[in-house]
Amino acid sequence: MNMTYEECIKACLECMEACNQCFDACLQESDIKMMADCIRVDRECADMCAFAAKAMQTNSPFAQQICQLCADICEACGNECKKHEHDHCQKCAEACFKCAELCRSMAA
Repeated sequence: MNMTYEECIKACLECMEACNQCFDACLQESDIKMMADCIRVDRECADMCAFAAKAMQTNSPFAQQICQLCADICEACGNECKKHEHDHCQKCAEACFKCAELCRSMAA
């Protein structure tokens, strides 16, 4: 496994963790309706990041395509989370954008 894989896997796992924490914290917010899109995209992004990490760990022949899709979903999640001023949303957005960037370079 090359260094870029290692780095990208780490970013995916960190992003997954941030999304899961954001998802959980969003469920505690008073205006849960306002958080619906954030909750939805957090779940999807966490699943995608876990899947992308596994694809890289197992050296999947589809790793590049999976990383490309992961980058797109991370970016969408980051853009959604960025709209909310909650700390967990801002942290999540940061992790998403970092992961998107690394996944994009993996896919290139």
